[in-house]
Amino acid sequence: MLEDARGPIGPCRYGARTGDFPGTAPVCENYLGRGVAIPAAPSAPPGEGRRTPAPRPPAIHRAPPPPLPDEVLDMTREEFAQAIRDALREEAPDVPLAPRWEGGTLVVKPRDPALQSKELPVDALFHKVVMVRDRLRVLEQKVNAHSNLSDAEKVEMQGYVTKCYGSLTSFNILFRDERDKFVGEKTG
Repeated sequence: MLEDARGPIGPCRYGARTGDFPGTAPVCENYLGRGVAIPAAPSAPPGEGRRTPAPRPPAIHRAPPPPLPDEVLDMTREEFAQAIRDALREEAPDVPLAPRWEGGTLVVKPRDPALQSKELPVDALFHKVVMVRDRLRVLEQKVNAHSNLSDAEKVEMQGYVTKCYGSLTSFNILFRDERDKFVGEKTG
């Protein structure tokens, strides 16, 4: 049996790969030293014809899917279709950019002319603005549907979301369609 700082080295007679353990790890009692031939499996006595059964694949136990919430079960077909459209819109919003900005570039110039300016494609900026808008809409829906918030807290949070929309109205020039634009607090 060969040993070094890690302990005995060699294959386990069972053929199990146990990894590289420190020398303090317990050693397989059927350890076979390096350079020693692995013994052949005992053969079955002639005439018995015993077969070893094929190994079974491990059983896979899957948990049943969670039950659908009552709010989903009570939806009409159109409400369900609208919910799917809204969810898909969150993933990949398809909001058209105003034609005059398509292919355009936003140039940000520092006050010091010795410093380099930064160019950003308007399409990339527009995509980020649309994603912010859509995430604000999701936040707004979650606040309104939250069961642990009081009505006063919901109104307060809604006020902050509305103010965020108002802060983003500067980007309305990028939107082609009026219905996609930001709307802040309405006075009236």
